[in-house]
Amino acid sequence: MRITELFHKKVTEPLTYDHMRLVPAVRCSICTGEEVAGFCDRHTGRFEEITLIKTDADLDAFRQKYGIQGEIRRFY
Repeated sequence: MRITELFHKKVTEPLTYDHMRLVPAVRCSICTGEEVAGFCDRHTGRFEEITLIKTDADLDAFRQKYGIQGEIRRFY
């Protein structure tokens, strides 16, 4: 294995989700300030947690991982 192969960044395509059924969202806690990114089901309102958001970099990583552009809905 070459050294360039060891340190080469892997290019991954964004993961997919059902755009018709799921909406990207961030759930925020009023008491603790904790934020969790995930997807909210349009029909049932059920929220599926994906990742904890500690910094703006975490939110950017979530956007990049799923190919999300534009605003993400926040709810409390």
